[in-house]
Amino acid sequence: MFVKICGITREDDALLAVAMGADALGFNFAPGSRRQIAPMLARDIARRLPPEILTVGIFRDEAASRVVEIVNSAGLRAAQLHGHESAETTRWIRERVPFVIKAFAAGDPNLEQAASYGADAIMIDSPEPGSGEVFDWSLAEGRPDGLKVILAGGLTPENVGDAIRSVKPWGVDVATGVEAERGEPGQKDAHKVRGFIEQARAAAPAEDDEFGPDPGSGAPFDWMQDGSL
Repeated sequence: MFVKICGITREDDALLAVAMGADALGFNFAPGSRRQIAPMLARDIARRLPPEILTVGIFRDEAASRVVEIVNSAGLRAAQLHGHESAETTRWIRERVPFVIKAFAAGDPNLEQAASYGADAIMIDSPEPGSGEVFDWSLAEGRPDGLKVILAGGLTPENVGDAIRSVKPWGVDVATGVEAERGEPGQKDAHKVRGFIEQARAAAPAEDDEFGPDPGSGAPFDWMQDGSL
């Protein structure tokens, strides 16, 4: 089970998430986000992380050339497109960035054509991304077969297990659900991060699937196993 901790704004939180077993960390570059981070700060944090961690820049309706520039200059490994990016734009970015996640709101009719975007994985999120609101998980059932699906939107240590058993995604993503109740925007709570990752891994299928190793093996998820780089 691929686990991504999003909305990283501090080095301490990044190192905490990695120590707890996260596979990927997200840095939000979308203007107006409470968790927005400067590209150079993201670069400084990414430099301190193990090479197997997938570092992801999150963008919303940003110019394609700017997405590529920020990802590469910050030394990140992936771009997550969280706006109204077209299939053509997504494919253009994918030619210039090692790994791309294309996000769709639950119930988005474009989800039926998700394969045409050429992304390495798709994300199904709440209709209001970043709100921390849970959506009707049955809306994820219409996704195309054969795609790596990351489930997001209102996930917490308390509900991530049920979400995985219901939707059977390739991975899960969390930001608000593991944040400290009192603290700066984006600040993570160590107990929540640990609980989220533990519950996600515990709910993962016991047998190997086509996208990853046996979650019970204790091995870190190898996001590069399919030759993305």
